[in-house]
Amino acid sequence: MDLDPRRLPAWQVAALGAGGFTALLWVIEIVDTAMNHRLDQYGVQPRSGEGLLGIAFAPLLHAGWAHLEGNTVPCLVLLFITLATGIARGLLATAVIWLVGGTGVWLVAGSNSDHIGASGLIFGWIVYLVVRGIVNKRLWEIALGLVVLVLYGGALWGVLPGQPGVSWQGHLFGAIGGGLAAVLFSNDRLAEMRRATARIG
Repeated sequence: MDLDPRRLPAWQVAALGAGGFTALLWVIEIVDTAMNHRLDQYGVQPRSGEGLLGIAFAPLLHAGWAHLEGNTVPCLVLLFITLATGIARGLLATAVIWLVGGTGVWLVAGSNSDHIGASGLIFGWIVYLVVRGIVNKRLWEIALGLVVLVLYGGALWGVLPGQPGVSWQGHLFGAIGGGLAAVLFSNDRLAEMRRATARIG
């Protein structure tokens, strides 16, 4: 079987990407459990020099199996949809969500706290998929965004403070990153970038 990503349909590459990322989360949690959860210290620790590492590592870490199980299906579904509708664009959007989510937590969350988990990415993918259709003014993208909103829109209440032990800041800034990514990588902006690159070339 040929698994060269360059020859596979986009949906298959997206499935491999979403499945591979989710599998990585489980492998990391297995290692973390074997290490008595010592990896969890590498989450985002606001306004701490070491805590900056958490911007890169926090979405890969989870506070136990229940935390990871709760994020597994949304990660699989939302990352698959994000990548299936454009691999390069989906990867760029995920990078923006990852960076904005972690940086926002580092800047504004309470001191002496440690923020881990992929839920910031999940909130970002939800908002990205919903806003993208509106920005691009494409009916099928709007319809897809509505489906995502119906399935996962209730989770967006998680951007509000109030639930102990839950990083609402991670949810909020992940969602902001998703909206920003939808605007940055809209069809019009990407077309402008291609035209600019062609003129330079």
